[in-house]
Amino acid sequence: MALYEHVFIARQDLSNAQAEGLIEHLGQILKDNGGSVIGTEYWGLKTLAYKINKGRKGHYGFLRSDAPAPAVAEMERLARIHDDVMRVLTIRVDEHEEGPTAVVQAKNARDERPRRDRDDRPRRDRDN
Repeated sequence: MALYEHVFIARQDLSNAQAEGLIEHLGQILKDNGGSVIGTEYWGLKTLAYKINKGRKGHYGFLRSDAPAPAVAEMERLARIHDDVMRVLTIRVDEHEEGPTAVVQAKNARDERPRRDRDDRPRRDRDN
């Protein structure tokens, strides 16, 4: 079996729980057709570079899988006809990277930055 990475964009009016359920649904399709899901990530609601189906935002999901080509083809077919999925991208990879993806690492780094209080901002001298 081959190793794949799948990224999909779901409609913006879904809740976070519905988007994560969609990730599980697509993973289950792979499992039902003889594949296995190595890992999943929910990247969150992000602004799109251009409008897709009259929407400016979308829920991003990511799957790592080890599956035969027919299982991937079936998952892509069902994702493309699913009403909530706007785009699907599947890439075959030689090996999966360990740990979280760059998207999750960047989000974690942003969350770990120390927050400055409003009083820590430099003040402008308004008398001059």
